[in-house]
Amino acid sequence: MAQIYSKALDQNLNIERIIGRLDGKDSGGCLIFLAGVHGNEPSGVFALTEVFKKLSKLQKPIRGSVYGIRGNLWALEHGERFHTTDLNRLWTPERISKLESGSFNPQNRDEEEQLELQTALDNILKKEKGPFYFFDLRTTSVDSIPFLTINDSMLNRKFTRQYPLTSILGIEEHLDGPVLSYLNELGYVSFGFEGGQYDSINAIENHTIFILLTMVFSGVLDISQIPFDAYMQRWNSLNPHHQGFYEIYEHYQIKPEEQFTMKPRFTNFQTISKGVPLAVSNGQLITAKKTAKILMPLYQSKGLDGYFLVKPTPSFFLWLSGIFRRFKVDRIFPLLPGVSWASKSKNTMRVDLRIARFIAHPLLHLFGYRTKKTVGRYLYIRNREHNSRHKEYKNEKWYST
Repeated sequence: MAQIYSKALDQNLNIERIIGRLDGKDSGGCLIFLAGVHGNEPSGVFALTEVFKKLSKLQKPIRGSVYGIRGNLWALEHGERFHTTDLNRLWTPERISKLESGSFNPQNRDEEEQLELQTALDNILKKEKGPFYFFDLRTTSVDSIPFLTINDSMLNRKFTRQYPLTSILGIEEHLDGPVLSYLNELGYVSFGFEGGQYDSINAIENHTIFILLTMVFSGVLDISQIPFDAYMQRWNSLNPHHQGFYEIYEHYQIKPEEQFTMKPRFTNFQTISKGVPLAVSNGQLITAKKTAKILMPLYQSKGLDGYFLVKPTPSFFLWLSGIFRRFKVDRIFPLLPGVSWASKSKNTMRVDLRIARFIAHPLLHLFGYRTKKTVGRYLYIRNREHNSRHKEYKNEKWYST
């Protein structure tokens, strides 16, 4: 049996795909926590292991069901981010189509892990009734307050408002093939939680708090069964100036052969001034073009995401986008020159960039269009709200508050 090591705890742990499973006597949601999708991020695995151990002894049972699943077993065992290909960049529509049809032929260890993980998720979706919730437990290479990364759907916004944490919107626009985008395309509540620096004890503690609070927020666990007020007070003290939503507006993506080195000592949500040196690329200095906040600077050997820059999202913008999406105002877009539907289901539009350049990103975001690709002179944009399973969550307590 393979083992995983935690530097923070100086502790080894035997690992299999399923960390644990809890079943309640009463009906309720089905919560699926993913941990270790990157092998150098073990804290979520250790937190889930401890939570399952404690909750198995509860006198008052949970409602619904809870699963803990390990992501990349090979990478976890070796303490590497991945073997050959980043497991959290493999969930593209083309690969998913092959996985679902049974024609997927893994070419490396990470693709084998993807096939095993997708099979485990599919088995849960077939067995359980739902409603389903998916959470990816993550860490960063720098010290950080805990925060959420959210694919921008109204379901995710509604659920995540319960946490006293910063939320980062729109990360799916900047990453190809993350597992959460795949799950969001299926229409479920699904988002990421960044617990802190990957070798820190704080990350394990924050993951533990997140797991237990999430069980309460979803109605699976009763609020009296955990020190709820103490957890909320702790996070409020960590995030007094960071509640609310942020938008990613710049992503530095490292090219495959690029020699990239991040400047030292940046932390998440640190304000950087215009002109501040950020990194060195092939011997050339990269500086900030304007004052901003930096997120997830790269301080690890693997990965192609150099850093992200974020800005606050006004509450009025969030309110307005909710109104527009509720009443499907985007249906007027194909009446405009250069815009047409690209799918029979009317969830994807084709924009002729020679004619309709007026459709800027902020406008698309208002209407829930986050997934996009350019083919020749055409921009194809996909509405994240189209597949959202609102009906499956409408009886959940959090949904109507």
